Amino acid sequence: MSSSTGEGLLVVGPAWVGDMIMAGSLFRLLKEEDPKAHLTVVAPPSTAALLTFMADVDRIEKLPVQSGEAALAKRWRLGRSLAHAGIERAIVLPRSWKAALLPYAARIPRRVGYAGEPRWPLLNDRRPFDRRAIPRTVDRFLALARPRGAAIPEVTPELQFEVPRELLQLTLEKSGLTVPEEPLLALCPGAAYGPAKRWPAEHFAAVAAAWAQQGGRIWVFGQPADADAGAAISAAAPAAVSDLTGKTGLAEAVTLLSLADRVVSNDSGLMHVAAALAKPLVALYGSSAADETPPLSPSAQVLEIDLPCRPCHKRVCPLGHLQCLNDLSPAMVLNALDRR
Repeated sequence: MSSSTGEGLLVVGPAWVGDMIMAGSLFRLLKEEDPKAHLTVVAPPSTAALLTFMADVDRIEKLPVQSGEAALAKRWRLGRSLAHAGIERAIVLPRSWKAALLPYAARIPRRVGYAGEPRWPLLNDRRPFDRRAIPRTVDRFLALARPRGAAIPEVTPELQFEVPRELLQLTLEKSGLTVPEEPLLALCPGAAYGPAKRWPAEHFAAVAAAWAQQGGRIWVFGQPADADAGAAISAAAPAAVSDLTGKTGLAEAVTLLSLADRVVSNDSGLMHVAAALAKPLVALYGSSAADETPPLSPSAQVLEIDLPCRPCHKRVCPLGHLQCLNDLSPAMVLNALDRR
């Protein structure tokens, strides 16, 4: 693309929901620095739907691969299809070898990313990956937009999802739901990373029961693997709860969460969705650290317990007690909700 129309940019996006949402701050920064830039984002099926809610993305290229699939030929073909798209700079967020193949195949002149798997021929601007120097994931993403050694923005560019009204209506009809007249609490009891990031289902159920006693409605969001937690929450307040675990795709979950008055979530992809929707949010942290992957919203409040064993970043509690989450009481969460 010529300079008169802005720089042609490509970002190879991550497969984790939370990471793709944090990448939205990178997209915002790129457009702030060059409002005429044309931004193409390549995304796997697991996160591509999120891009439809990001106004800064001009073109979405869905990577035709499944989770964990190398699919080198497919990546190469997609890259070659972009060879004449006028893209001048590529930012590769995943640190895998296969993620860097596509911009190389597209013959994009500038290809930046962090050192990871051996991929030195594929990137010509390789940055050292130092978690201690740049603890927050979002800041590591933002640093790739700047020249090597340049300062990261002091204020993180704010992403906010845009949910079209017509999509909301269609999603409500498909889900058999109506906009509640009562205050709506969204509960997100899942976390794909593992049980060390999941607040106990009985704690979520206690919060649901208390919210229902106050006359509120509750919608529970999650994947099919979260069905047991959804059932436990429903049993606590059957008349007030709609259990949507396993019943919505990612785009539908984003759309329906836009109606919530309050959200309680583990550190998960849906937590980052709620933050991107600017919802009053109570975010619960167990084995992970809020100073690394915080919800990027001034409307969010983080709850975590200071223990010598956390953050351990383990999928399963290595000590077997899960004190970091068990000791976060429903009363603490209800008190935080009252302050939202």
